[in-house]
Amino acid sequence: MIAIRKATLNDREIIIAGNLAMARETENKSLDSHTVRQGVTALLSDFNKGIYYLAEIDNQIAGQLMITTEWSDWRNREFWWIQSVYIWPQYRRRGVYSALHRQIRRWAQESDAVCGLRLYVDRDNINAQQTYKSLEMVRAHYELYEEDWIQDS
Repeated sequence: MIAIRKATLNDREIIIAGNLAMARETENKSLDSHTVRQGVTALLSDFNKGIYYLAEIDNQIAGQLMITTEWSDWRNREFWWIQSVYIWPQYRRRGVYSALHRQIRRWAQESDAVCGLRLYVDRDNINAQQTYKSLEMVRAHYELYEEDWIQDS
């Protein structure tokens, strides 16, 4: 059975490890662990920044994702953005992400404050794209543009 729960400050080290591994695996980036530690700590200390959710199998962390919000003035509600998704290799292909996603969707749909879910995915991460499509997500008609003043390696 896969159990889904909110992360706490006690989960900081496993989340940091997941974020570092995810960046390495999906974008071949080596993030600064000190900066990631500060970022994870800041979010876990202030739910206004977002919330990490963890999936557990037999009391072991199997996967993670982070939710941040975006206000939509067009809808007078917020979108929940799914970010920092990572499933530990030994738990892949066991429905961990699907369980996380379905639970997040359920909570979002039960809330009058949420109008939908959004995420971004690296254009080369075909496996993730197929997973999101299988969960009834559709490609948005938006392109992502950014200015990133903190360049990572």
